[in-house]
Amino acid sequence: MNTITINVPKYGVTENKKRKLDSLTLQVLNATDEVSQLEAIVNSLTDKLATYKGFLTQADANKTQAENNVTLMNTVVNNATNLKSNSEIALEEVIRANSKTKKVAQKTTTVINKLIYTADMINKLAGLITRKKAQNPLISDQLITMVTNAGTNANNAVALTLVALNTTYTAQSTNKETQSTATLEFLQSQKLLCKLTDDRKTNSPNSSLKTLLENAYETAVVEFNKTQKAYNETLKQLNLKTADLNKAQINLSSLQSGLAAANAAALAS
Repeated sequence: MNTITINVPKYGVTENKKRKLDSLTLQVLNATDEVSQLEAIVNSLTDKLATYKGFLTQADANKTQAENNVTLMNTVVNNATNLKSNSEIALEEVIRANSKTKKVAQKTTTVINKLIYTADMINKLAGLITRKKAQNPLISDQLITMVTNAGTNANNAVALTLVALNTTYTAQSTNKETQSTATLEFLQSQKLLCKLTDDRKTNSPNSSLKTLLENAYETAVVEFNKTQKAYNETLKQLNLKTADLNKAQINLSSLQSGLAAANAAALAS
């Protein structure tokens, strides 16, 4: 009995290897595309993060400057408040001094009027005694001397009091000038403080300089926080996509190695 040998074609095995190679090749292509896409995304996010980093640096500088402006304004307001307070105290002191000087002038005027009247009476009395002396030699010369000296003293007192009155008027005039200056200084310090702090006065629509700077600081803080949030979100996205890229690169490397091994096995068979 003859034995019939049947040679089985190797087409099935070859086709299977080809399908496997094609599948691995397709997987490598897809993985390569995925890596390319992720690289593009990572590069884009890296550029975006750098841009936000610049924005964040500028926003932080703006916030710091706005905060410094508020601090400086608070110092200016304190100084302006002290200036107004000191000006008010000085004005009150000048007013009191002026009032006292006026009273002194009034009293000095009263005294000098009385001295003038007294000196006039003494001089008249001295003249009368002198005339009586001519009629009556018994009148004491000492009395005449005393009355004459009294008249002289009265006249000297009038002269000295006039000097004092003149000095008082000069002081009064100086006090008035000082009061005028102090009043102007107080009004100006009051106006300055209003411009700095009073929102009822119009610098900008119903806003004082202090309020404007405080609003600017609040705006700078809001902008900084918004930029910080955008930066953090971009950084989070970048980290996630970088992790995805690393996984995709590892997967691509593995697939490439598998394809290379499959190709080598196919060639060896």
